[in-house]
Amino acid sequence: MAEHVQEAQPGYYVTGREHGVRAHLTASPANLRCVRQLTAKTLADAGVDGGTIENAQLVVSELCGNAVRACGDHVPLVVEVHTAPTGVWVKVHDPETVRMPRRAGVSMDDPAAESGRGLPLVDFLAPGWHTAITSVGKQVRCLLAYGG
Repeated sequence: MAEHVQEAQPGYYVTGREHGVRAHLTASPANLRCVRQLTAKTLADAGVDGGTIENAQLVVSELCGNAVRACGDHVPLVVEVHTAPTGVWVKVHDPETVRMPRRAGVSMDDPAAESGRGLPLVDFLAPGWHTAITSVGKQVRCLLAYGG
């Protein structure tokens, strides 16, 4: 069942979930830092290798950053990280349903690009990621293979 993992802070509440964790947060630099640290701790405690942990932290950062760009500062987010037999799931839920992430964009190799490398990075680390519309917004779902 949902196990209380960390003391609630304003705009940051964490519960356990089967094989992982769920964080409800208001996007802020401090809360985003906490969710990256929580991702690392949760996966390390589950015995996940260091490369996959780092990749999961990158994906969490990119997806949360995209949500902030789409919805604005202090957007309410739900971040889920959990292990599965084939890899690590990272899911980020935000309230925006109009501005959807798209795979088209800047190449990670474009030296002139100042932004736009986030989703190509997610594509590389979690090919096949997808977005689902929910009753309160959208959820971007990524499966990262072990051994990253």
